[in-house]
This record gives sequence, structure tokens and C-alpha cells, in this order.
Amino acid sequence: MEIVIIDQTNNEELLKLDSYFERIADRTSRLLERAKDASLSVIFVTPEKIHEINTAYRKIDRPTDVISFAMQDDPSNIYVSEEENELGDIFINVQAIEDQAKEYGHSPLREACFLFTHGLLHLLGYDHMEPDDEKIMFSLQDEILDEVVQR
Repeated sequence: MEIVIIDQTNNEELLKLDSYFERIADRTSRLLERAKDASLSVIFVTPEKIHEINTAYRKIDRPTDVISFAMQDDPSNIYVSEEENELGDIFINVQAIEDQAKEYGHSPLREACFLFTHGLLHLLGYDHMEPDDEKIMFSLQDEILDEVVQR
């Protein structure tokens, strides 16, 4: 899977996450029996930027940790065909990586990988709005992550 990482926060350490994200994407492709030739973008942003995105697109006036925009879900996107296999974009709030790692008692690496995995599953059509869907998605997150990065 091709993963393009864009860091809008000028933190070069974030670019080192690419090998972890590739392993997560490969594991996800194997577990879900999805094509490995897909592509996606990961954009690291500030809390202010993700707040702006959350307000504009979700009408929720606060920052969040991760937001995904799936290309195949947008019927108005005339530039992407199913054959191109462009999954979409994952925006990750860099401050949430640090804050949530402390809150949940694990490493920033684990949190960054968790947010990527969560976003990737959203791009692949998973959601957690209903309790049954949440069980499925959160179970998959653990199954994918536990092999790649320690808790």
C-alpha cells in the first residue's frame, strides 16, 4: 500500500512512522483480504487545524484526534474511479498523540499507530456509531496493532 505522509507541523520525527504505518497497512490488507495496491495520505496537523476541519466538515466545534475522508464514499468525487483504489486522507492531531498516550498509559508510538489504524479502518468502511459495529472495529484495531507495536 502506498502511504504518503505530509507533516504540516514541522516535526520530522513523525516522518519516521512510515515503516510502522506500512506494516499496519500490510497487516490490515491481509486480515481483511483487501488489495495491497491501494494508496492513501496521512496528514499530521495541529489541534487548531483539526478543530477547523472538524467544524467545517462535521459541524463539531472542537478539536478531535483523527479524521478520515474516504474517497470512495464521496459520490461527487468524479476524479476517482474504483479501479484507482485511492482510499482517501487521514488527518492526525499531533497533540492528541502525546496527550492520549499519557492518558491511556502507553507510548506515543502506540498512540500514533492506533490513530492511523483507526483512520485506515474508517477509510475501509468501518464505523463505530452502533455498539455492534464498535465491537467489530475496536476488536480489529487491537488485532492489527498488537502484532506491530506493544501496548
